[in-house]
Amino acid sequence: MTDAEIKSIPISAPVLGVAEIQAVREVLESGWVTQGPRVAAFEERFAKVHKVKYAVAVNSCTSGLHLVLHAMGIGQGDEVIVPAFTWVSTANVVAHCGATPVFVDVERDSFNIDPLLIEGAITDRTRAIIPVHLFGLCANMEAIQKTIPSNLKILEDAACAVGAEYQGTPAGGLGDAAVFSFHPRKTITTGEGGMITTNDEELTESLRRLRNHGASVSEETRHHDPKPHALPVFDDIGFNYRMTDMQGSVGLEQLHKLEQFISERAEWAEWYRQKLSEFDWIRCPVESQHGCHGWQAFVTWIDPVKSPVSRNDLMDRLHARGIATRPGTHALHDLGAYRKYQSNCPVASECAAQTMALPFHNRMTGEDYIRVVEELKRVAISG
Repeated sequence: MTDAEIKSIPISAPVLGVAEIQAVREVLESGWVTQGPRVAAFEERFAKVHKVKYAVAVNSCTSGLHLVLHAMGIGQGDEVIVPAFTWVSTANVVAHCGATPVFVDVERDSFNIDPLLIEGAITDRTRAIIPVHLFGLCANMEAIQKTIPSNLKILEDAACAVGAEYQGTPAGGLGDAAVFSFHPRKTITTGEGGMITTNDEELTESLRRLRNHGASVSEETRHHDPKPHALPVFDDIGFNYRMTDMQGSVGLEQLHKLEQFISERAEWAEWYRQKLSEFDWIRCPVESQHGCHGWQAFVTWIDPVKSPVSRNDLMDRLHARGIATRPGTHALHDLGAYRKYQSNCPVASECAAQTMALPFHNRMTGEDYIRVVEELKRVAISG
């Protein structure tokens, strides 16, 4: 096979089809394209699937995290504990509130925040903690809850954890609130978009106002008001973090496929684990010890001593053969924006340098998976 004939296998690809196209068409034909009945239906269905009382749709997971912290009153002078190995938005939202992110190192096997290190990061200024369920694996919430004082708020960064469970409770109901992502690299997608979940009615009411500029009533309610001259009351300074009905309609269709998507991913994750066991220099992601893994991504660890080539060289060679890979994510304390905090998180730094996500999504075929492993063997043989 020549280089020109090599089929590219992307790191991720959304599964969108006729149902989603028809759903969007219906919204466009209705004339109501901004936040409206489809978003409301998506919220109701999402809450039911994740066994929480309330769900609040927003235009991104980042917006949702910021909105929750703002609604919780997190601000200037406050500290929020954040795992050091995660996407940058987890820390950015803390900074946007005027608070200080306090980085805590992660476990090398789970990539999630290390509960044993949390207590040492708590001060009299600590107001909240944001455990991240990285790559679909729920953080050890029981250990976290036992470690922190009862007055600290728990905001789950569940960006990768749609459909995941911890001790029988779905992600999204393991803290005071949670936020999910529907970015195209996630298991289900609305293009961009996010969903906040909570069992707190007062918080929900505040979130719904704040995502809509702080308005006392939604656009849909105002549209049907018999008094056209009536304007909403603005007692809060809010944001424009609304989701569109086009996105909501896609989300509804994607939710119907969620169980199937996760089941397929779990099967192929096990297949990867079996096939990659022959490589003593590749460590596969761990299974969940507390429930159901969401399997948003399949992130490996490349042993720097045993590997025939460096992690970066390996990724370059796979790329040349049409196999897309990515580092797991960032070590936040090593980024220029957060280096000033001088955090000591060596495991997170190692994770950033040695992790490698393999192609893993619901559009991959059996032949695609086989080829990924064959290309890894090629590297192992050639050295």
